[in-house]
Amino acid sequence: MPKGENGLTKNGKIRLSKLDMDAARLADKEAYEKRLKTLQTELLHVQQTYWHEKRRAVIVFEGWDAGGKGGAIRRLTEPLDPRGFHVWPISAPRPDEQGRHYLYRFWKRLPTPGGIAIFDRSWYGRVLVERVEGFADKEQWKRAYGEIRDFEKMLTDDGARIIKLFLHITPDEQLKRFQERLTNPYKRWKLTAEDLRNREKWDDYEEAVEDMFDETSRENAPWHAVAGNAKWYARTRVLEIVTEALKKGVNVAPPPVDKDMVKAAAEVLGVTVEV
Repeated sequence: MPKGENGLTKNGKIRLSKLDMDAARLADKEAYEKRLKTLQTELLHVQQTYWHEKRRAVIVFEGWDAGGKGGAIRRLTEPLDPRGFHVWPISAPRPDEQGRHYLYRFWKRLPTPGGIAIFDRSWYGRVLVERVEGFADKEQWKRAYGEIRDFEKMLTDDGARIIKLFLHITPDEQLKRFQERLTNPYKRWKLTAEDLRNREKWDDYEEAVEDMFDETSRENAPWHAVAGNAKWYARTRVLEIVTEALKKGVNVAPPPVDKDMVKAAAEVLGVTVEV
């Protein structure tokens, strides 16, 4: 792994300032598409294993506004069988969710056996936007660290795998992307007043993000910080992290088949198959 690619300090803490934002930029579009296709094919094989073995996985995306979460999720899900995953875009709680514990709405969206749940923003809103914008008071968001650790430990103890990614871009890169959205009629809908307001609190959000890393990155559910200024690099890096984490300790070889069934099918179809 290139120096600075994971943002770790000498004492093992993730710090956004330690990320090498120019690391491993891909040479050209051809190199990007070749690497992307290789990773997507590998991820499809992993998903098939999870489906057949009834394993479960939860993938969490957090990051700055315009940080590239949507683009990374599209490339992540593009090769997958749609029966085996669900993407949950998370915004403000619905009226029927308000007044309940903030984790309530996430329990309902956890994957069934064989499934992968992908969260575009997540329960970490409690210690990010709700903390910075004052929707949760200090006692509430500080208590949430322990609640989240317990929540994730229950999931991993029950066999689910959790992968958490934070897509980091610099303020200058965010400004450039906001300008592009404003001037492109097909992207203008993505830019909101909330995005602009949040930008004014960049330092507060950065402090909250790094506190989140310190308090909730654990061996069973570690955080992965991804340098997002270069979109091609960020998308392939996300796929690398997800595939590596899902494969760990899992045999992704094709599942065994009924030899008698294969022989009978081969005879009917008039083909020769080695079994």
